Amino acid sequence: MLKITGVSKYKGATYMIEFEDGEPAFLNHEIVSAYGLRAGLDIPESAWEKVLFDNEYRKARERALYLLDYRDYSYIELYKKLEKNYSEEICDTVMDKMLELGTINDRRYAKGLARNYVEVRKYGRYRAFQQMRQKGLTKEIIEEALEEYEDGVYERLYELVERKYLRYLDGEKGDIKVKNALVRLGYSYDIIKEVINDIKQDYETEE
Repeated sequence: MLKITGVSKYKGATYMIEFEDGEPAFLNHEIVSAYGLRAGLDIPESAWEKVLFDNEYRKARERALYLLDYRDYSYIELYKKLEKNYSEEICDTVMDKMLELGTINDRRYAKGLARNYVEVRKYGRYRAFQQMRQKGLTKEIIEEALEEYEDGVYERLYELVERKYLRYLDGEKGDIKVKNALVRLGYSYDIIKEVINDIKQDYETEE
């Protein structure tokens, strides 16, 4: 049994809980209020462990919501952020709550990433896939998100080369430079070769 000898405001929303024996604890005022903690209260050690768990859970949950205010995270990505400071049990409980609230949804997150990587950054499928794997998404969810971009690869790559790389296509050295750049963006060599051949023919015809 633990005996509380003092409860006082520490700073902000934090209260200091002092005991007859041992170090003081620092808890959020909501936890203090929810458990009716006050000077003179005797509390079983098992109940005190529950108080500490709920206090840590509250901090971890607020941290998760704070992070999600700024951008989306995959389940794995957010879990890794939390586990730097909180126990596995706390992290599991918080992530269950995030799923329940709908603030974590890997399929929704994957669709947003796919749109960004393919439409905005003009990545090829391979590069987009690799980037999304690094975010902790599963192969199945990534492939599902990228499926809608399977058509139109030729057109997107043609537009990219025309807009950004056309001026470098002035000989073998320039062609190699452009091909290497496009491979790094995640396009297959076959589609790169086809687009570069076509675009050079198109512009030679215009001249």
